[in-house]
Amino acid sequence: MKFFRPSRPVLLALAAGLLSFPAFAPFGLFPLEVVSLTVLFALWGGTATPRRGAWLGFWYGMGAYGSGISFLYVAMHDYGGMNAPLAVATTALAAAILALCPALAGYVQGRLAGPAWLRYALVMPAAWTLLEWVRGHAFTGFPWVLAGYSQVGAPLGGYAPVLGVYGVSFIAAISAGLLAWLYDMLRHPAPRRRTPVAAVTALVLLWAAGGALRLVDWTHPVGEPLTVSLLQGNIPQDIKFQEDELNRSLETYQRLVMQSNARLIVLPETAFPLLRADIPEALAAELRAHARSNGGDVLIGVFERDHGLYYNSVFSLGADESQSYRKNHLVPFGEYIPLRPALGWLINDVLNIPMGDLARGGERQRPLQVAGQQVAVNICYEDVFGEEIIRYLPEATLLVNVTNDAWYGSSPAAAQHNQMAQMRALEAGRMMLRATNTGVTSIIDRNGRILHALPQHIEGTLTATVQGYGGSTPYARLGNVPVVALLLLTLAAGYRKRTRRS
Repeated sequence: MKFFRPSRPVLLALAAGLLSFPAFAPFGLFPLEVVSLTVLFALWGGTATPRRGAWLGFWYGMGAYGSGISFLYVAMHDYGGMNAPLAVATTALAAAILALCPALAGYVQGRLAGPAWLRYALVMPAAWTLLEWVRGHAFTGFPWVLAGYSQVGAPLGGYAPVLGVYGVSFIAAISAGLLAWLYDMLRHPAPRRRTPVAAVTALVLLWAAGGALRLVDWTHPVGEPLTVSLLQGNIPQDIKFQEDELNRSLETYQRLVMQSNARLIVLPETAFPLLRADIPEALAAELRAHARSNGGDVLIGVFERDHGLYYNSVFSLGADESQSYRKNHLVPFGEYIPLRPALGWLINDVLNIPMGDLARGGERQRPLQVAGQQVAVNICYEDVFGEEIIRYLPEATLLVNVTNDAWYGSSPAAAQHNQMAQMRALEAGRMMLRATNTGVTSIIDRNGRILHALPQHIEGTLTATVQGYGGSTPYARLGNVPVVALLLLTLAAGYRKRTRRS
């Protein structure tokens, strides 16, 4: 067996993938995502076969996702107890599985034809974005480090209320395609009809339109402003679920709640690491009375048991009737074991992960009527799925995410997660309030800007005045359907060009 010697294009593809990593939070160097894709598309443009395009796409994906989801090692090794070599191998395998999407995009674009402008400016971006969408939905979906997330604070973020994150990905990819087309024209001078003016003009217009869309008020204020307190208990993950440390969690959050005079107080995911029925009645009564004295409510993350099933939940105590939300989109291998008869032995016995299955809460849960607002609660991983958040619109006036990202230590995972929450606020035209165990606890305005945030890995309370909003953005009304339809039509145009030539 010959030793694998990567070619120069393969090394360039791998390097281009790695270049995308600082485009995302916490670094936020958003132009690098466009530059990264430009290199990939230029490589695809010089590729002779679809199989070669797939190979380059795979190594681009290994660079992009090997760096982008490297936090999985921390979760599996530092907190999951997996030995280091196995954790490295498992993280690499996860990156390789995700890299199959850009590999397939490379193959698809290589099978289509058309003039250079069509391939670079539309076909390659459409193939890339469609496979991002597939990655966000296949096997319950893993839409982490989508190209669109890198643009949440950039001019292209203005497209989010209209087209959602996949639409932003498409526009960012088109920008990269135009640059790759421009590079191709400069490398291979041709008659005057092949002018770079068209590519430059289209690029300027795309970015100018995105900036202009940021000035549009898609939603309107509803109700009076209210004060909120988001609590960050900073309970170490390695002791959070130890029985002898339970009182520490209860006492920490009891103290933080009692120190707040906000109308809405939000605790993180599973802030009380026990069943709701096991919460001491004296503690529940004290928190309820304090919330009522503030004229509002407190939201508490906890587990619930109902008819023998267990749920990851948030429930309210205070001036309004007690209500609850139960997490619906569960994390594979984190909250349930897919194909348990086949894989349960591997998870529980071989990898020694002592986990069971949680139950789903249901897709059509209503917003919680608390503190004078209609609050759409989502738990942890759920806020990475835009089409699920908009189910609560236009009824919901505020978005609240409760999270425990302590599993990922000091890795970029928490900042990346917060960046995705910024995109949800943009798409929905609603403020997003995030209460987390170790960070990032933040208040995000309806334009996706972080107004306030606590430093990570400290105990603290983030208190501010927020505003509820009503109305609907175009994305809230139509979801991802327009973008997916546009992607398919674009690829169909490339297919017709190939059919006519063959």
